Amino acid sequence: MKFIDVRDEDGIRTIALNRPRARNASHADMRAEVLTALAPVNGDSRIRAVIVTGAGDKAFCAGNDLAETAGLNERTSGTWVADLRRHHDAFRNLDKPCVAAINGVAAGAGLQIALLCDLRIGHPGARIGQPEVNVGLASVIGVQLMELALGHSRTRDLALTGRLVKAEEALRIGLLDRLVGVEELMVEALREARMLAEKPPNAFRLSKLRLREMTQAAWDSAFEAANRLQPMAYASGEPQAAMARFLDRSD
Repeated sequence: MKFIDVRDEDGIRTIALNRPRARNASHADMRAEVLTALAPVNGDSRIRAVIVTGAGDKAFCAGNDLAETAGLNERTSGTWVADLRRHHDAFRNLDKPCVAAINGVAAGAGLQIALLCDLRIGHPGARIGQPEVNVGLASVIGVQLMELALGHSRTRDLALTGRLVKAEEALRIGLLDRLVGVEELMVEALREARMLAEKPPNAFRLSKLRLREMTQAAWDSAFEAANRLQPMAYASGEPQAAMARFLDRSD
């Protein structure tokens, strides 16, 4: 693995997104490695739970890599959306516990990964949000996931302002389930993963299945909307221009 680190210990598979210089931004190669790491989980009795976190001390995942998405257009964005769906479905379809240890910025796709986990634990340096609107993209998948966690009003706030909320607000509104000190983050994530792994596994699997069933139609609709709206966004030229400005500032 080049873009993630995978460690198995005492039945817990820890996946660390490992592009710290890029704030662990997600791109096609990283997503492919995540799929490889998650593929055996449901069928391997030795893996009882998953923890996902970010390498370094700056970010969990700062979102999709703008160097990748800036090169898309109204014709190629559909391939990108399909790749995102395979990646997100790999988290959503886990039958076993999955805990997010949010060790910094979780924005855009990073927030989406976190919301697809069963529990989200952060430390005071966490900053969480859905800033797609700031780079010219429609907020679609994130809106669907935030609506379930936050309700419509707060989802509208975060989607339309694109702001990142601090850890204390994230805990208060439901983006985080636990808030602990920096040194306790992985300890707490491991404790929660082990606690969930001790539940009767078939009942846990069936409960997660029912939760997916309850939201499946909306999940499918979100990706149908992404396939419709993101090409419209790219056709306007806004994403390309906004991302180019951001990348110029980053150089």
